[in-house]
Amino acid sequence: MATSAELRLLSTLAVRGAVQRLAGQFGAAAGLRIVADFAPTLALLDRLRAGETADLVILTREGVDQLAAEARLSADTCIDLVRSHVGLAVRAGADRPDIATEAALRATLLAARSVAYSRIGASGILFAALIERMGIAAEVNAKAVVVPMGLTAERLVSGEADLAVQQISELKQVAGIDVLGPIPLHLQTPAIFSAAVMAASPRAPDAARLLRHLASPEVMPALREAGLEPCIEA
Repeated sequence: MATSAELRLLSTLAVRGAVQRLAGQFGAAAGLRIVADFAPTLALLDRLRAGETADLVILTREGVDQLAAEARLSADTCIDLVRSHVGLAVRAGADRPDIATEAALRATLLAARSVAYSRIGASGILFAALIERMGIAAEVNAKAVVVPMGLTAERLVSGEADLAVQQISELKQVAGIDVLGPIPLHLQTPAIFSAAVMAASPRAPDAARLLRHLASPEVMPALREAGLEPCIEA
């Protein structure tokens, strides 16, 4: 049961590393209890359309646009927070294969014993399309560990995969791995994650204050450290 000092945040998993900490700091300073739930955007869209409620949401920009068009969000509060690129990681201390060019990435994916990537979310959609375009989908998928939901780099720590593919901000949430870097930038379009206040929020003023904090210049170093690029420059 929510209390008068509780604010509910539903957020895409890609920004959990930074947002969880920043929202907690804001809540402590503001005297609010921030209840945050993190999941992939597609899962959150399903939950919100099924009637789940929140005060503030952080989703892909496409997800925010859809909910705003459905009048579930206050359209005048929508703001782009961060950009994120898809990258690859290996287990900490493992050899660091070359992924700097399309040819090198192709060779690395084909040489890997197993590749972990997500079934839903921006990174999984991009990667599945990319290996199709590169003509190696059959070979990669034959040895892939396809994660229904969650952090793909956990499969490196468990030994199930040699390579993990996901948003760099998600890879960095897992200890015991090394991030190789982004997939060559000309092969991908960065995901933009946006936020807005829910139209039916009983705590809309507090949600708007948290949103302004997450978009403020003082939090930009924390966002960058988490592998995210702020959309609004200081």
